[in-house]
Amino acid sequence: MLVAADLHLHSRYSRGTSDEMTLEFLKRCAEVKGLQVIGTGDFTHPRWLRELREKLVEENGLYHLKNARRSVRFLVQGEVCTVFDYEGRVRRIHHVIFASSLESAELIAEELGKYGSLEVDGRPTLKMNGAELVEAVLSADRDALVIPAHVWTPWFSLFGARGGVDRVEECYGDKASQVYALETGLSSDPEMNWRWSALDRFTLISNSDSHSPWPWRLGREANIFNLKELSYREIADAIRSGDPEKFIMTIEVDPSYGKYHWSGHRRCGVAVPPEEARRLGGICPVCGKKLTKGVAERLEELADRPPGFKPEGKALFIRILPLCEIIATVLGKKTESKEVWNLYSAAIKKLGSELDILLYVPDGALRKILPPMVAELIVRMREGRVRVRPGFDGVYGQLIIEECRGGGQRKLEDFYKVS
Repeated sequence: MLVAADLHLHSRYSRGTSDEMTLEFLKRCAEVKGLQVIGTGDFTHPRWLRELREKLVEENGLYHLKNARRSVRFLVQGEVCTVFDYEGRVRRIHHVIFASSLESAELIAEELGKYGSLEVDGRPTLKMNGAELVEAVLSADRDALVIPAHVWTPWFSLFGARGGVDRVEECYGDKASQVYALETGLSSDPEMNWRWSALDRFTLISNSDSHSPWPWRLGREANIFNLKELSYREIADAIRSGDPEKFIMTIEVDPSYGKYHWSGHRRCGVAVPPEEARRLGGICPVCGKKLTKGVAERLEELADRPPGFKPEGKALFIRILPLCEIIATVLGKKTESKEVWNLYSAAIKKLGSELDILLYVPDGALRKILPPMVAELIVRMREGRVRVRPGFDGVYGQLIIEECRGGGQRKLEDFYKVS
């Protein structure tokens, strides 16, 4: 069976998250999106873990809401931040944890509580390194998975320019062999990661890291599995092995859409590609302060292969953007506006889930139901014929609708501002 899964999100107990991050509303939005499995988020937080135990029923290592249709399963998941010194610098790195059961999650939380408070934040900060984290987690649940989160984001990631390291072993030490996967994050995709041979052994997964249940956040990145049964063990085995017959593909936003794809300085409105950032010496040409190094530039520092290289035996991927983002761009409105939501809801009612609309509904049906430019953008997106103005320094990228009308940006300078 084909299963769409978004396995990294948060609860309302994490900083900067929506109060609507409840199990009930997450289930509802996952149905609209077309997801069959989603993470629980934040299992280390005592109050959220208590709620998970009260409201969920176990089935094959996954969970569903009590007294509700079993259309969406929950996989027990959390995220933690480890803080440790390495070669004279403090490293702050985020990790996703998958647990095989709520009982195991409770044991993991008990272990991790020795390294920091679990009550302050749904994504707790722990004074330990990656090797200690893996050891603590696997000692409590041998079937658990520890996966470095959004590995290229400048802050709080494995290879991040501000707080990361240059090799997996520099974080996970002698436990690196027990790390089987990397999460690419919004600002990178598999094609970018394939350029570094050191990452070949890892399965590349993609998730939303959503702080909101709404479908322009939930499931914007996801994984497609081909499973014999819907179970934790099947999902975990597919991730560990990376077998492309089990782990079919990832759903990616265009990496330019991510908030840290290019290097830049938000205050000055400066966003530059890697080669220009290097020419500038990493300094903002407007104010003279240091640019936030983007994912594209950071990857160039470590890559040992040319663009376009693809190792054998890797899962496929497809780039899409959330349907609400497409509609909002066409209408010139915000994604959360009433006009966008009305059109989105009408499309879902007539054509099926959002992922069905973006990936599977025939072009002709799209053109019959949707406004012409919305349908055209979806078709062009499927064909890889849309452009996104790259995100930078915490600013999301933007779909360039002019390109789809035959005009658009024709020079590199049109994408960034330099004085």
